[in-house]
Amino acid sequence: MSVTFDFSDRVAIVTGASGALGSAVVAAFREAGATVCAVDIVPPSDENSLLEPDDDTHFYETDLTDELGVETLVDNVVSDHGRIDCLCNVAGTWRGGNPIDETDLAEFEFLVNVNLKSAFLTSKHALPHLREREGAIVSVSARSSLEGGEGDGPYRITKAGIRLLTETLAEENLGEVRANCVMPSVLDTPMNREMMTPKDEWVDPADVAQVMLFLCSDAASVTSGAAVPVYGEA
Repeated sequence: MSVTFDFSDRVAIVTGASGALGSAVVAAFREAGATVCAVDIVPPSDENSLLEPDDDTHFYETDLTDELGVETLVDNVVSDHGRIDCLCNVAGTWRGGNPIDETDLAEFEFLVNVNLKSAFLTSKHALPHLREREGAIVSVSARSSLEGGEGDGPYRITKAGIRLLTETLAEENLGEVRANCVMPSVLDTPMNREMMTPKDEWVDPADVAQVMLFLCSDAASVTSGAAVPVYGEA
């Protein structure tokens, strides 16, 4: 059974758009008819066919850890397109590492900034415009954030923060803006294939993108504050 969504006349911001999951989310919203504002600090590569600009796909190069840059981004999107209906906080990264007592502060701060601060700042500045449209925020947490673990503690901590940020946004904006997050397991991405032996159970980023599209759609109008597993069989 195929499911389609109509996002015609809606404007979606997708952060982390140059990455594997981000570009899949851009493609999903574009195929649904949305005007997509693709955001990343890294410009899209020529090989990334999912992120080819067109009349409805616009790239904004932005450092999402800089508040002035984020404020300018949101102002530019509204100036260019008149509104914001959806925000997808995809920007983030994974780092393994050492036990907490052997972790450099710079490594911890890097993960906090990229994974959590970026979502906080983008949500903060997009919210006034999302309220005008009764819009939606969908962020990316992780299954590993549900418990502590050895070797990637700071990553887990920041992704747990995404879940709590989501719940807070949902509670503070009840009836105005819906906020949810997805929790992937292992995604089938080029980076993961380089670091680990690929497995058939890994989840296709395009499938996660469809869940995020659903959570921004009218079909999920009564869902807010949820952390949705997108584990597949992984």
